[in-house]
Amino acid sequence: MASRIEIDLSEPHLDENVIWRRSIAPLLSDLPGSAMDIWAYGVQEMLNNAIDHSSGAKIIVTITRNAAGMEMTIADDGYGVFRKIRESMDLDDERHAIFELSKGKLTTAPDRHTGEGIFFTSRMFDSFAIHSGTACFSHDGVDGDFRISENERPVAGTSVHMTLANSAKRIAKEIFDQYANEDYAFSKTAVPVNLARYDDDALLSRSQARRVLARLDRFSTVLLNFEHVEHVGQAFADEVFRVFANAHPQIEIVPIRANTRVMEMISRARANSR
Repeated sequence: MASRIEIDLSEPHLDENVIWRRSIAPLLSDLPGSAMDIWAYGVQEMLNNAIDHSSGAKIIVTITRNAAGMEMTIADDGYGVFRKIRESMDLDDERHAIFELSKGKLTTAPDRHTGEGIFFTSRMFDSFAIHSGTACFSHDGVDGDFRISENERPVAGTSVHMTLANSAKRIAKEIFDQYANEDYAFSKTAVPVNLARYDDDALLSRSQARRVLARLDRFSTVLLNFEHVEHVGQAFADEVFRVFANAHPQIEIVPIRANTRVMEMISRARANSR
């Protein structure tokens, strides 16, 4: 079963909650409560992004359902999220924009947004992907892997694709709690370090390390995920685990999914800071 909803962005006072309640939620009313909570959060966050940031003319919401689960695409014809981030932050390219987006707390309108929506939404669903321009940022909820890839064809505007099985056991609160402190503030991030690489480049230099470390002073705990990183250089490890760590003693830096070779270099850098 498929449904299609078109939203005219020229209409005044658009409200993502009203769109959700009137046009989308009734189509999902038979879902289990945990799945409904995840859809409610993710859909409204993605609609709000399109309404506030896309500068487009319309949003198309496409919903496809079967007995096992559901997939939804929220597409606008606007400026393009990666291009907008790249230009607003003066970054190298769209890949760099995606890497910054993966860290969380990134928004081009800080007076109105916290930059949490994509961070949490991408972690709630079985699969999540943003296609814009020539690039795709995706997350596989099954193995927890984040990827940057190229679209087969350039995508105008921004298209967000989400899937969730009706039987999914996770609940939205569990995802929030993983990255919150005792005051429920968004205080922890998990950084997919592999996304800082270009093609098969090794992470060797201090400049590469500083790209990884950019904006991480906004968090109190940083999980650096070294999955798919075979090795790092002495300068890279030293910049992260001695220079940055010494300059920011209030921030806990935790390497995860690092192989023995990477951990040896991290241990050497930490030893030199004593």
